[in-house]
Amino acid sequence: MTSLAPTGVSFAPLTTIMSEMNSMSSIGQQLAQQISSQAPSFATLLSEASGTSAQAPAAVATPVTLAASSSPSSAPSFSNATPSNALAQAPIASTPIVSSGQSNGGANIVADAATYIGVPYQWGGSSPTTGFDCSGLVQKVFADQGISLPRTAAEQQSVGTPVASLSSAQPGDLVFYGSPASHVGIYIGNGKMIDAPEQGAVVRVDQVGTPTSIVRISPAPQTSSATLNSTLANEAGPYLPVFESAAAKNGINVNFLLAIAKVESNFNPSAVSSAGAQGMMQIMPTTAAANGISTSDPVSSIYGAAKLLSQKVNAFGSYDLAAAAYNAGDGAVQSYGGVPPYPETVNYVKAVNSAMNGGN
Repeated sequence: MTSLAPTGVSFAPLTTIMSEMNSMSSIGQQLAQQISSQAPSFATLLSEASGTSAQAPAAVATPVTLAASSSPSSAPSFSNATPSNALAQAPIASTPIVSSGQSNGGANIVADAATYIGVPYQWGGSSPTTGFDCSGLVQKVFADQGISLPRTAAEQQSVGTPVASLSSAQPGDLVFYGSPASHVGIYIGNGKMIDAPEQGAVVRVDQVGTPTSIVRISPAPQTSSATLNSTLANEAGPYLPVFESAAAKNGINVNFLLAIAKVESNFNPSAVSSAGAQGMMQIMPTTAAANGISTSDPVSSIYGAAKLLSQKVNAFGSYDLAAAAYNAGDGAVQSYGGVPPYPETVNYVKAVNSAMNGGN
């Protein structure tokens, strides 16, 4: 078999990989236990991959950094060095934002990613039948979990919530190289990631090295056990069934949707703000037009807002951050790595939480 190793890079044998994986830190050991009930172990997957074809992963290698965008619009070139000054170029947020349930969600993400080990790298590829590039692999793995992500590494870097450092990273987090990112991998714990590294290689386990940034993508919180807030339900009046249907359709907590309506307009379908936001859900005309929402129609407004809020919950991983983005914009939440320190937005998030939890 022709070696895939770049000049000057030495690879450890597969037995070393398996030994390292079996001696993971406590996080890695817990992750392996979680995965064992859902998918074959990493050691089994690596063993099976190594015995199937010459496309199996040969080693744990230094991660590549792509010199050009991973977008399918132009072919990238490759460098074998991780950027030594990456953190200085694009500092990660000072405080990690950790969402509840990430451990289980992260285990599912890693288990799913492991099933693609051995699939050939294909620039612009986004399926196991055609091959993967780095961002195509990430998009596919998260899509398998019902989470929609943008196509390119640079776009994926802009969603989710920042993680302060590699020591704060959890399995399932995304590690990025470059600003804007030109390479991305899925963190699996113990300083390793699964990625689709470069032409001629396969999806494999690599060392993380020094990423530029780390992002956590969390699924929308589960809503099946949500108890309807009776105060909000009474205030919604005849529109309550619409709120319930819209929330269920878009996978968000109905109390969250009701609380947004309470804070935005006090359930007034004719409300117009000084900034020009319209209707019960206070949607700006440009946003309404772009999303086919009729702000004069309460049903359209409620369904439209539910869709927008669902997108924000999926992107930012919590209802607090989704509410902040609804008030201040996605860009502000991304820039500050959390709720922007604007008094209006801080108070808005508090008001939504209060209404959601039964306050006035």
